[in-house]
Amino acid sequence: MDSALTTVGLPLALAIIMFGLGLDLTVGDFRRVGTAPKAVVVALACQILLLPAICFGLVVLFDLPALLGIGMLLLAASPGGTTANLFSHLFRGDVALNITLTAINTVIAVVTLPLITGLAIAWYDRQDDVSMPLVEIVKVFALILLPVGIGMLVNARAPGFARRMDKPVRIGSAVILAVLVLGILLDQRENVADYLADVGLITALFCAISLVVGYYVPKAAGVTGPQAIASSMEVGVHNATLAIFVAVEVLDEVEISVPAAVYSLVMFLFAALWGAWVSRQVGAREDVSVG
Repeated sequence: MDSALTTVGLPLALAIIMFGLGLDLTVGDFRRVGTAPKAVVVALACQILLLPAICFGLVVLFDLPALLGIGMLLLAASPGGTTANLFSHLFRGDVALNITLTAINTVIAVVTLPLITGLAIAWYDRQDDVSMPLVEIVKVFALILLPVGIGMLVNARAPGFARRMDKPVRIGSAVILAVLVLGILLDQRENVADYLADVGLITALFCAISLVVGYYVPKAAGVTGPQAIASSMEVGVHNATLAIFVAVEVLDEVEISVPAAVYSLVMFLFAALWGAWVSRQVGAREDVSVG
């Protein structure tokens, strides 16, 4: 890929997105675990344990080539992002829960993302040509956590400014992701048709399964409707920009970023359709209970 896009644009894109996340966060968001422990624990278990296992099963079932398989597991290990919060807001989810889940999972991902991706690299026996240097991983999460911390500081010191910046940063994040996906597809244009054939169906299935699991597993555990919607969006809408960044900048393999790029194309459509359906289901049940 073009060096300016990867060395300047990609880190800047990720920093802006994570700064936007920080603008929504307060210290109280981390403390909220105590007020909704079941919802938080169940959603995090889905995201950290269940999703990578499901993704691995799909990777084996579809017999993906090594780099695309590693890319799928990297995507599965990536936490939710600000887009998940937006979808939750649109479809009457518990946005406060989303913010808490995103905050906690972003911190946990410091350990889980390199661990899961490393296991995927080992599964394909590609340690010789694909590696995750510890120094680079530390840099990645410094790039994630530092902008989040700055955003939180801005929110604490100038909440009015943080609220005004919320919409522009969200729009900017969506535009940035679109540019990154376009850049990846252009860079790999000779292989795009083959990649879509290889990962189009698996990314669509993984997205659909993630959204459904994120909703029904918490429901089965007794989590309420709006919190189940929030969980569904958090589990199903990944931080694809982070996955792309790790693939291109840390693993130095553009092909590994392809599943995240393709996932981004289907994620918005699936999340919108699913969100519209589940919000109607929750709304109908609430109307019945009130009646």
